[in-house]
Amino acid sequence: MVRDSNNMIPVTMALLLHVLLFGALFLAVDFRARATPVVPLAIKGTLIPETAAVQPPKVVEPPPPQPEPEPDTSEQDRLRAEELKRLEDARVEQARLSRIRKAEEEAAAERERVADAEKRRKDEEARKERERQEAERLRLAEIERQRQENERLRAEADAARQAELDAESNRLVAMQADAKAAYAYAIRQRIMNRWVQPPTATAGIECIVNIRQLPGGEVVSVSIGQCNGDVAVRRSIEAAVHRASPLPSPEDPSVFSRDIQLEFRPTAE
Repeated sequence: MVRDSNNMIPVTMALLLHVLLFGALFLAVDFRARATPVVPLAIKGTLIPETAAVQPPKVVEPPPPQPEPEPDTSEQDRLRAEELKRLEDARVEQARLSRIRKAEEEAAAERERVADAEKRRKDEEARKERERQEAERLRLAEIERQRQENERLRAEADAARQAELDAESNRLVAMQADAKAAYAYAIRQRIMNRWVQPPTATAGIECIVNIRQLPGGEVVSVSIGQCNGDVAVRRSIEAAVHRASPLPSPEDPSVFSRDIQLEFRPTAE
């Protein structure tokens, strides 16, 4: 076995290891990149005398693998944030529009409710007005009917009262006529009883005698109106009236009259 007095083997191996590492790094370079001139590596070696203590070779551990750099997602995050904000704004706007639409629907419903209530109120007022007018019409019709009925009853009462008055008047007239007839008959008989018939008197004498008397029956004047007798007949009648004074009083004082007109007809006795 060859004795390595100068520790050449470890040094050589260390150099080879470094060459391999640099080769690996070189191979890892992207060949697509532009070629760069190769710079020769400067390797420095130190000769270690044999008398120096043999040191074990230093094992150079490869550097720990570095984590791959995270991709730059700031643009994506920005876009995602903008999209989220757009969606949030859309949701807020949709909510706002939904609230506005709901408020408009509630306002429309309220207006419709108010309109319905107003319509019902007006319909109720119209119904009450129709009922009031109908009641007023019936009341006026009843008043008119009652007025006509009262007028009919009053007319009937007036007619009945007038009939009674007419009947009473007729009765009084009849009574007065009878009283007047009796009164006139009594006066005529009194005059006839005092008449002295003149020789020139003929049958069928008819004379109108006008007499004025006082309330006691005293005759104050006599005149002969139309008469078919001569002057002697006329004077005999006037004399008979004066002899009959005072004339008889009527049984009914209401038939008394100061002026009396009699028909003097001797044949009527």
